[in-house]
Amino acid sequence: MADARFEDGAEQALSLRAETAEDLPVISALVQDCVLPVTEIRFDRARRKLALLVNRFRWEDREAAEAEGRPYERVQSLLVVSEVLSVRSQGVDRSEKDMVLSILDLVWTPAADGAGELVLTLAGDGAIALSVEALAVDLRDVTKPYRAVSGKVPSHRE
Repeated sequence: MADARFEDGAEQALSLRAETAEDLPVISALVQDCVLPVTEIRFDRARRKLALLVNRFRWEDREAAEAEGRPYERVQSLLVVSEVLSVRSQGVDRSEKDMVLSILDLVWTPAADGAGELVLTLAGDGAIALSVEALAVDLRDVTKPYRAVSGKVPSHRE
């Protein structure tokens, strides 16, 4: 079923799934330097899912934008981690409604039984650590790309 936000056919919504350690670096690279308000993090304990609505730079379009002389783009994407057993965070204050987080990368540490820990490393020494039954990460664009307001390529702010 087509997503109405992408009906014109000019852009297709990005939709990726990582179920192995080999798949994860692609998603990690695409969410590098994305930003999100702390209010856009949801953990559904009953469904064992953590969802983050992120504003990500379109790294996959950077070279084409430069070659064609057009503006860089951003897009809103949904990052969902399934099979979540528990969530711990450092440097994330959910009561601070104006707090904006920046994801630097995703790091997977497997356990012997297929379970493991997925850490979302954040700028400013923050982190969200997920104990998961299995690696299952989805990244899906939910809006059309739009012009990056800054007009610049993001850089890490550690």
